[in-house]
Amino acid sequence: MSTDFTPIKETSGPGEARRNLDELARLFPDAVADGRVDLDVLRDLLGQDAEPAGTEPFGLRWPGMSETRRLATLPATGTLLPKPEESVDWDTTRNIVIEGDNLEVLRNLRRGYTNKVDVIYIDPPYNTGNDFVYDDSRMSSLAEYEADAGLRDEDGVTERGGESSRAEDRRSGASRHAKWLSMMYPRLITAHSLLKETGVIIVAIDDTEHARLKLLMDRVLGAENFIANITWQGGRKNDSRFVSVSHDYMLIYAKDQGLLRSRDIRWRERKPGVDEALQAAKEIWSKHQGDPTKAQKEWREWMRSFKASGIPTDAVTRFTTLDQDGRPIRTDGSTISPNPRPNLRYPLTHPITGAEISPPANGWRYSREEMQRRIDAGLINFGTDESKVPSAKTFLDQMDSHVAESVFERDRNAAGLALRDLLGSDVFNFPKDSSVIADWIGLASANNPNALVLDFFAGSGSTGHAVMDLNAADGGRRRFILVQLDEPVNRDGYATIADITRERLRRAGRKVAENLTLESTDIDLGFRSYRLASSNLLPWDGKKAAEDIVTTLLESTENLVEGRTTDDLLVEMMLRLGIDLTTPLEKRQVAGSTLYSLGGGTLYAYFGTEITTDLSNEVAKAIVAWRDKNIVDSDVTVVVRDSGFQDSSAKLNLAAALDQAGVTTLRSI
Repeated sequence: MSTDFTPIKETSGPGEARRNLDELARLFPDAVADGRVDLDVLRDLLGQDAEPAGTEPFGLRWPGMSETRRLATLPATGTLLPKPEESVDWDTTRNIVIEGDNLEVLRNLRRGYTNKVDVIYIDPPYNTGNDFVYDDSRMSSLAEYEADAGLRDEDGVTERGGESSRAEDRRSGASRHAKWLSMMYPRLITAHSLLKETGVIIVAIDDTEHARLKLLMDRVLGAENFIANITWQGGRKNDSRFVSVSHDYMLIYAKDQGLLRSRDIRWRERKPGVDEALQAAKEIWSKHQGDPTKAQKEWREWMRSFKASGIPTDAVTRFTTLDQDGRPIRTDGSTISPNPRPNLRYPLTHPITGAEISPPANGWRYSREEMQRRIDAGLINFGTDESKVPSAKTFLDQMDSHVAESVFERDRNAAGLALRDLLGSDVFNFPKDSSVIADWIGLASANNPNALVLDFFAGSGSTGHAVMDLNAADGGRRRFILVQLDEPVNRDGYATIADITRERLRRAGRKVAENLTLESTDIDLGFRSYRLASSNLLPWDGKKAAEDIVTTLLESTENLVEGRTTDDLLVEMMLRLGIDLTTPLEKRQVAGSTLYSLGGGTLYAYFGTEITTDLSNEVAKAIVAWRDKNIVDSDVTVVVRDSGFQDSSAKLNLAAALDQAGVTTLRSI
């Protein structure tokens, strides 16, 4: 029988050092003894793939790298405080906005969201010379960098390279790059664990750190998972001295590109102009009531005018003919494989001459069965005789998408103007274009309508806005998690950038709602707001206890930080147990406090205080009665407040009563 509640603090989560050690011990028990790893034994167990001790490895290195890597393995020490008053549709939304340092927030999210995120899009600081606002306590100063790099000793800066007039610039520049890498490294490591195995990460950057970021992402995600280096040309800089450098990059990596390939996942985007062309063809055909001659004439005139507008690509304007049903069609499509395919080299028979048509050198584009199906459907055009290579008929509505290109142009100023119009003032410099983000989120998620999107450098909230727009366009149920530091801004009534983030999402949601159709009125346009804070639970004060042991022991029965609520404690419990923050929640009042039910009855939490033996019976009866009305297939967990009982007998009584009713998974916080 379970007669006690296991403290939640004794649990560990994925990616944390303690869990990493447990996994290593499970895989290689000989290499772990008394909680310590014997690296020599581990090398022996790994065989020839293990690097010998002292080997100089290949890859990016910088002073302080090992120290910052350890930051990613630390467990979360803080919590997230719910802020319903800052939120929109708190009870129903599944979107989340969090204010606070993103490294600690990522560590808080790790237990509940490991392998849950479909797409990460981030636009981190470009390190262009402005002051750092992400300043982890273990990052190096210039002096610390010089010491680690051998450029400083106890007498001060050494003269290595001193004959160069740029030596000081190189030292300070190298320190700046090292500090930026030390900021990014633990965040990317932690974020990597949140990605699904089919997940994708997109990182925006400019030339300042592009080369180092590429090497860093090779290290964290694996060079074999690199997908593309996208170049976004955003305009011209006519005042540039040498070259108008007005582009940014987006580095794209998969968590497991091999898995995407094995599932034959392909990214395709809608061809520019295809929707306008299909709509025009439909209207022209209807206007002429199926008269092919008149319809064809007007269609070609319309297509010439449309092509001159610069909107469509050639892939659309080549469809200059309407078939007998008014569908845009081209009859000169290739039937030849673009790559050598020996298995597709088979002969065809000319339908008129009966002679054999020899296969092309690369083979046909279609299998023998698919080719025959197309012939039977009238989708293959044969020449006058067997000497002509057959061509394919293709319909525009069947060829409406294509592969995205790695270079694209979009005026970057448009995003700033759109945000200014939305907020009514110019409070945020250089926001990212939400339409561009929407395009790439759609591609990277293979247009998954239920994708979970994470942005932990949220800025003005462009990513959340993009997700809302995507859902409004196709009726999807994508959701987002945004994280933004409480960076001061103090402009036009906004105290921090996070204030701008939330207000932008409120206004964007209202704007999207104004244009929704009846079919898409259930789009999630809300968000839950949270703020990073220290733990709700007071730490044990050993110094105070030594000074006044009696008072300290009496006060220790109340271990909640002053001003915090049971709702706050519930969120901390969810984070520690790895429960999605938007898990369905119900509440009831029992014995003077709130009884919570999560996930339809898979977990019950009660954080009341001064619980006597009689009250513990009342709480147990309430939990069991609620459970019996909400039968679930999984085990039921009950979590209580460790200091909530008047004495140990009351706590044991609750545990015994629950155990007798079949509830044996008991936790305390």
